[in-house]
Amino acid sequence: MRFALYARVSTVDKGQDVELQLKNLRSYAKARGWEIFDEYKDVGLSGSTGYLLVPYGSNKKPELSRLMEDARKRRIDGILVWKLDRFGRSLRSLVTTLEELRDLGVQFVSYTENLDFTTPGGRAMANLIGVFAEFERDLIRERVRAGMLNAKSKGIRLGRRPLIDKHFLKEVADMSGKGMSLRKIARDLKISKSLVHKALKISRQQTLDNQGAADTKTESH
Repeated sequence: MRFALYARVSTVDKGQDVELQLKNLRSYAKARGWEIFDEYKDVGLSGSTGYLLVPYGSNKKPELSRLMEDARKRRIDGILVWKLDRFGRSLRSLVTTLEELRDLGVQFVSYTENLDFTTPGGRAMANLIGVFAEFERDLIRERVRAGMLNAKSKGIRLGRRPLIDKHFLKEVADMSGKGMSLRKIARDLKISKSLVHKALKISRQQTLDNQGAADTKTESH
């Protein structure tokens, strides 16, 4: 079987050495009679850098991207890693990747944790990891829902504050009244010219509406 070896260290200044991981992985692969197809090493990248399923060529875990590309092209039969958290720290992305590897027919083995998904026990453990990931999703969903209900009960407005509010409209109108161009206003406020144009249009319409309401009130008296 052709196995890919994957190793990662998040820093190189704290005694971490990717070769220490690979040395054990090579010995283990040799003992199992596996052919080492290639070695993939990400150095100086944290486990939270991007997702596992990043496109090939991305600067986020580039070697992991290359590894997944080789797996999708059926160039390897299995992947041997030092530890699950070396492969990725997001449980959800880990499960997604393991499911993809299973669909591709690519085996997965974690050396330190003695997780061998080529065996019935290992496959059962993979299913258990999936259960925990689903549990994690449910917990997050419930916490978000509880937080929203709590905020709503306190009268807290949820969601982003509208960009075009009365203060913003007045600011744009005042700047325009001083003779500033749309381009200058957009540059100073760090917004698009189209948004400035929209704000001025709304401001002018509000002014006309207010004048109309005032005229109607005068006539009624």
